[in-house]
Amino acid sequence: MNEIMEREIEMILDSTHDAMIAVDRVGRITLFNKAAGLLTQKNPLSAIGKPVDEIIENTRLPWILKTGLSELNQKQPLGEITIVTNRMPVMNEHGEVVGAIAVFRDITEVQELAEEITNLKEIRGMLEAIFNSTQDAISVVDQNGIGVMINPAYTHITGYTSKDVIGKMCTVDFSEGESVHLKVLATGKAVKGARLKVGVNRKEVLVEAAPIMVGDALRGSVAVIHDLSEINKLILELDQAKQLIRNLEAKYTFSDIKGKHSTILNAIEKAKLAAVTPATVVLRGESGTGKELFAHAIHNASDRRYSQFVRVNCAAISETILESELFGYDEGAFTGASKGGKKGLFERAHGGTLFLDEIGEISLNMQTKLLRVLQEKEIVRVGGTKAIPINVRVISATNLDLEKAVEQGRFRKDLYYRIHVFPISIPPLKDHKEDVRELAEFFIVKYNQEFGRNVSDLSDEAIKVMLDYDWPGNVRELENFIGRALINMKITETVILKRHLPNLEFSGPDVHPAAVEELQDAPDFRAVRLSDVVEKAEKQAIAEALVATGGNREHTARLLEISLRTLYYKIQKYQLQSKVATRAD
Repeated sequence: MNEIMEREIEMILDSTHDAMIAVDRVGRITLFNKAAGLLTQKNPLSAIGKPVDEIIENTRLPWILKTGLSELNQKQPLGEITIVTNRMPVMNEHGEVVGAIAVFRDITEVQELAEEITNLKEIRGMLEAIFNSTQDAISVVDQNGIGVMINPAYTHITGYTSKDVIGKMCTVDFSEGESVHLKVLATGKAVKGARLKVGVNRKEVLVEAAPIMVGDALRGSVAVIHDLSEINKLILELDQAKQLIRNLEAKYTFSDIKGKHSTILNAIEKAKLAAVTPATVVLRGESGTGKELFAHAIHNASDRRYSQFVRVNCAAISETILESELFGYDEGAFTGASKGGKKGLFERAHGGTLFLDEIGEISLNMQTKLLRVLQEKEIVRVGGTKAIPINVRVISATNLDLEKAVEQGRFRKDLYYRIHVFPISIPPLKDHKEDVRELAEFFIVKYNQEFGRNVSDLSDEAIKVMLDYDWPGNVRELENFIGRALINMKITETVILKRHLPNLEFSGPDVHPAAVEELQDAPDFRAVRLSDVVEKAEKQAIAEALVATGGNREHTARLLEISLRTLYYKIQKYQLQSKVATRAD
């Protein structure tokens, strides 16, 4: 009977998951179950009867025998694993220590699981922070369509809180449309671009939803909600910005006007005074003096600087369409009129500035209509009858002698007085030649960037040639002059010398000293056709410009001040295609 009981006890001890080792009063092993053998990698049968410290080197059972004290929940390394053990003395009826027992188990996997749980908690915390901080609203439902999670942005868009949504059917939050969550749960596929109305205020939103898969099982759906009112607001702001960029063509300020001479400084001071008043300004001066630059600067220094700046060259628009361009037209006003009509330049400039360049070139009939607009501050579209009020500051410019034109009947006297409220005369370059060097240096910087050069200065001889010239084309002629001088330079040259300067065109009968020197060194004159000379010079100028711009036709046309169509014609005429193609490559 005792043997049967011992056998049963042995089977119970061997079947338990916990390892057990028992020793007698001298430390010899009396119990070593199967789990202890697995953890220590020792044979239980061979361990029985041996000193415990021979089987387990770092055992604490001898200490338990000696002290009679227990050790509970102690971590201890055991080979490549870590165990947690309870060690207790075995007492007889007299309280004497007659043995000791250790019960222990492997906690390596438990530690790894604990670390994984810690990592999962950190990841969860991070995901929750992202989930709660995103600006897009997010809602999550389970496989039955019951709400389980929402973020603060969801409440901001819909007005519903967790109490309203969590634990309830996913249809609770929207006012109009089909639930994307239910569609995802029914099909197992993502839904994109669904337009719905959600929340207490029936806010229009754009929703995207995707299934939540755990393995092959569909466990729910997650939806991201975009507020369309915010998107529409951004689109509107973008359109307004684009319109502003299209209309705000005033890119220059007074800091861009170069010159230290009293005549130019006086013009700048008058322009600054004009900028802070609503007065109509007329800019007077020869062609190329920088009238448009002044118009830009006046607009940018005025209280209208954040509104439209619209420029129109009156001389460049034919008389037949100038009226419709300025005042617009109603639908059906004439054959080819756009459906719905079209705003004119005055309407486009509403709240801002309209720059009428070359105002002296418009016809008397158009002058009459312009006068009415300036007086009444309203326009009537071509083909229309309704007066449209406008708030436009007009800046005009002309190189015409307006007083003489009035005397000759070519310019209306009443319009003259209407636009001549604040006249500003811009001096020709010949009246402030002291500024030639500063202007030249400014244009050198500009063309260095455009042509990829590194020119830093002008020689004294080059400056002298430039100061001896009267510049009938004014600042515009000087700009082109500097650009062509850079074209004449080698890529490694950094100082403009006299030999780099292009030939100057002279307005009077006097011959320029530089030209005299060139003639003295020239061979005997030989009669040639003027057209041949012109074509040769033209071909050379175009070729040099193409080289300087790297074969870029648009830059070349702008540099030579000719249209792109004209440039294409000249390239074909002088057979420069292959050279251009090579440069462009």
